[in-house]
Amino acid sequence: MPLRARQRCHAVLATLVSLTATAVLSAAPPASAADTWTEVGSDRADPLTESQGLTSVEVPAGSANRYTGIGTIPVDLSSRGWNHVGDPDASYDGYYVEPYQADSGTAKMFRVQAPSGTWSEYVHTLSSGEALNNSWVAISPGGQWMLAGEYGTMSRLLVFPTPGVNTSTSPSANLPQASTVNLDHAVRDVQGCDFVTATQLLCSSDDPAGTLFGITKPLLQIDLSAEPNGTANVSGHVTALRQLPLRSSCTGTFEAEGIDYDRRDGTLRVIVVSPGFCVLTDSKTYRFTKS
Repeated sequence: MPLRARQRCHAVLATLVSLTATAVLSAAPPASAADTWTEVGSDRADPLTESQGLTSVEVPAGSANRYTGIGTIPVDLSSRGWNHVGDPDASYDGYYVEPYQADSGTAKMFRVQAPSGTWSEYVHTLSSGEALNNSWVAISPGGQWMLAGEYGTMSRLLVFPTPGVNTSTSPSANLPQASTVNLDHAVRDVQGCDFVTATQLLCSSDDPAGTLFGITKPLLQIDLSAEPNGTANVSGHVTALRQLPLRSSCTGTFEAEGIDYDRRDGTLRVIVVSPGFCVLTDSKTYRFTKS
């Protein structure tokens, strides 16, 4: 979520007034032949603690799903300037990674919780031309490599060694970019991605214009030429599958946020934040299954 969106969210949450809105239904266009993800339900997304991202956690068994939002940022981090958290991910051996950014500077940060429960911080100094924002992370099934994205209109994804998992990483050293995923089609305002297989990602885009794929707020599929390994760039083929659900009792601009694919039961979940004061009441985590 960019700064202007965070400011809007803070303002809404700080204003405790009653508002009566006209009910409006904004539905996705008819599914295309490529659309294989069907909405099967939804849950309210808390605006403080579930408005940025989410991930399923496989280790230890029976772990609850984890969410991020304005209210989940530790005071210690925000006091040091890390005041925005993006869409997290968890490795298949229990490491949990949250992406953080500041309003200014030359670095972004990845906060990691090990299976033991201990936390560490891994700082990445921006490469030449790299955007400051840090919207999401996606850990590859092999665990050793992690993708991250830049907000805005981009034709690439960034590959890093997974902090805490890859033995080349250390909290006391810069976390370097290892390689790049070069996309065959530009994407805009990607808020989260998650691996479905070793070579396929699903991503949520907050694209407000709709000029890239003919729809706003698309669910994207990215098919990779190979599993990222940090030693060589790979290519990614981008397909827009469908528009994410845009339903609220308020009119205005929706925000597509984080995404999670739970490989244990094949459920895809995406957060969509409602406009205006309805961010408090009917923001949703939508659930999808592949039909």
